[in-house]
Amino acid sequence: MEPLGKLAGRGHMKAAKGPLPLRLRMVHGAGSVAFGVKDNGFAFFLLIYYNQVLGMDAGLVSLALLIALLVDAIVDPLIGNLSDRTYTRWGRRLPWLYAAPIPLALAWIALWSAPASSPPSFVGLVGIAIVVRLLLSACEVPSISLVPEITQDYDERTTLFRYRALSAWIGGLAMMVLAYTVFMPGKEGLLNPEGYFAFGVFGAVLMAVSVIGSAAGQHRLLARLPDRKPPPFSMRLAFAEIVEVFSERAFLIFAAGALAAYVSQGMVFSISNYLNLFVWQLTGGQLMLFPVVLFASVVLMFVIIAPLHRWLGKARAAAASAVAGTLIGLTPYALLFAGIWPEPGSSASTYGYFPFLLIANTLGVVSVVSATSMIAEVIEAFEEKTGRRAEASFYSGNWLIQKCASGGGIFLTGQIIAFSGLPANAAPGSVAPDVIGNFVLAFGAAALVLGLTSAWWLRRFPISRAEHEARLERLAERQAHSPETPLDEAARADPEGHSIGA
Repeated sequence: MEPLGKLAGRGHMKAAKGPLPLRLRMVHGAGSVAFGVKDNGFAFFLLIYYNQVLGMDAGLVSLALLIALLVDAIVDPLIGNLSDRTYTRWGRRLPWLYAAPIPLALAWIALWSAPASSPPSFVGLVGIAIVVRLLLSACEVPSISLVPEITQDYDERTTLFRYRALSAWIGGLAMMVLAYTVFMPGKEGLLNPEGYFAFGVFGAVLMAVSVIGSAAGQHRLLARLPDRKPPPFSMRLAFAEIVEVFSERAFLIFAAGALAAYVSQGMVFSISNYLNLFVWQLTGGQLMLFPVVLFASVVLMFVIIAPLHRWLGKARAAAASAVAGTLIGLTPYALLFAGIWPEPGSSASTYGYFPFLLIANTLGVVSVVSATSMIAEVIEAFEEKTGRRAEASFYSGNWLIQKCASGGGIFLTGQIIAFSGLPANAAPGSVAPDVIGNFVLAFGAAALVLGLTSAWWLRRFPISRAEHEARLERLAERQAHSPETPLDEAARADPEGHSIGA
């Protein structure tokens, strides 16, 4: 394998075509730890902190978080466009990865340090949640957009994405374990306000170190003047470019499949605690095994996804995993309905359920990572048609879909709970069997429809390995016959190369 420094061209960065060094894979993936920390905090701890510890109304907290999510989703494409248009001696992405993490860390600490005697207002919570989300996007969108720049190789792009996924899950699950065992242990547990401050400080440091460390570790490779100097920024031009990017046919097909996959993921994440408590009746130490199983599933994904892509290609692997993961995940519920499953709450039930969860979540993550990797091939399709690369615009579009769909998944969970008639403050084991039956049936039907819909669209993604490699050859031939690269013109016009989007 080539040393990291030899992967860069003399005048500007050249995407690698062969295997990447292990150090580069690990350093690049480490940047997504911040995303895992944020995702875990928002999904598992923020609501209970502001509701049960600070005393804010749960409905208002949920509404505040939804507003922040929607604002973030709308602004993400603009962040992507600005990242694509950044023009400095350090390239398009590094300035963002150095500038955003420290403000993000400070905002993250502020989110978890409200005094219990004086909780923030609704508007205050909306404001700080929006700031955190936007700053996280300013880190994650440029970071993930580096993948198509670093390598053109069909399989190496998958490798970078599996390192990113592994790092994000490690960051999120590490914060979950530390919350239960270090920051908020003992009798008060999750109701200890001082524990949340420590949780916020540690998470802030982890976020900043992961993003800045990842950027610094890739600096020699990425710090090059971009190929093209963009025209002066204007909102009209930015939104015209965003619309053009989002109209790409291959991206629209991906988006349809990803939308169903992300809604399913949002539903599964938000409904898991209900399933664990009321259907499987997990307790104490059994619940502590839940994140262990999730982590094991991500490690298993890391091992099997590359061979799957070599065997099936990304689109078929994503579709097959979506179907298989859904069916395997629903199998224990079908066996429970058929009366051939051990009594929920028993050791036999619990340890019989975990292997199904392991395989189902592994395949679910394989499907999502495969779909995310597919976007990288859209970049060159768009470049061949327009002459422009728009990595961050496409990946910010993916984030827009993911965030809106995750909110839809949480909404769907609420409707399932309402449909089943699951009572508030219910004790595990005391809920009427017909209520549990309706709850499981509604969840199973939703999961099946979403899984099949996702698979149907992802299977129709039009860019195969062979087409991608043929396109790379056409682009290389076009560049070889170009009398002068846009880089040469831009370098003469601005030899210092330190403007951003101007």
